[in-house]
Amino acid sequence: GKDLYIRNKKKDKLQDNLKKIFGIIYGELIKNNINEEEAKERYGSDENYFQLREDWWEENRQQVWKALICHAPTDAKYFRTTACNGGKGTNGQCHCIGGEVPTYFDYVPQYLRW
Repeated sequence: GKDLYIRNKKKDKLQDNLKKIFGIIYGELIKNNINEEEAKERYGSDENYFQLREDWWEENRQQVWKALICHAPTDAKYFRTTACNGGKGTNGQCHCIGGEVPTYFDYVPQYLRW
């Protein structure tokens, strides 16, 4: 018979790499954190570092999205006019007139992003 579940090797490799990267981040966090016990309690039991990934994204998403969208081509169909709060539109696609990131995509749950 045919194997109906064929693993995606690229996805597995990506997950392994993310695990390695966030393991390094965790190690640095423990080494440099004033509240080491709290950090160990929050992240220590998760060998895949999913909570750390969530917290990292929450802390860095504005900068990541700015880096991605500020250099998007002007004809990119990435944004909707309703993406900005109140439908004011974007300021050259880089950010909304109010300064917020012009997308709803950064609220996609972490497990769907990585």
